Amino acid sequence: MRYEIIFHGRGGQGAVTAAEIMAYAAILSGLYAQAFPEFGAERRGAPVKAYFRVDDKEPIYERNPVERPDMIAVLDEGLILRLHPPIYTNLKSNGWIIINSSRDPEKLRDVVERKDVKIAVVNATSIALELFKRPIVNTTIIGALMKVFNVIPMENIEKAIRSKFQKDVAEINIKAIKKGYENTVVIE
Repeated sequence: MRYEIIFHGRGGQGAVTAAEIMAYAAILSGLYAQAFPEFGAERRGAPVKAYFRVDDKEPIYERNPVERPDMIAVLDEGLILRLHPPIYTNLKSNGWIIINSSRDPEKLRDVVERKDVKIAVVNATSIALELFKRPIVNTTIIGALMKVFNVIPMENIEKAIRSKFQKDVAEINIKAIKKGYENTVVIE
């Protein structure tokens, strides 16, 4: 099974770190994985993409950008609302869109012009502001992603977080993941 995810965000939101955490957690789970970023202008607020691939059977050698993802994780809903063509254009049929939004999840279903995909929505910004006092939404989005992505055990996500951050920072990020998971609304 090969699974590919694109994280869409803006510089400073943690899209690249989210992909790296997912890859390390996958490796801890005995899977093959890779994560790598794609930047335009490297500045806070500029659009950023990070790619994550996981495979349970064979090593991953290609380094090209993901073109037909199984899932996209949107750290800034403005990227869904303003980019043309839409960032979900090449999403596989029956794929998932994970969206950070304060909007009513049913209204987002109307915004996404494809009815052959599934949507999960979490107000990651609100959770991040509550926990971090800053809109760094990556670990909350990981929690939302884990709600629908049953490939990597949560305990390995936690191990990856603990290896990436110091103790206090790790624990608050784990809390963000759990809150993201609990507060995600799934629309199929």
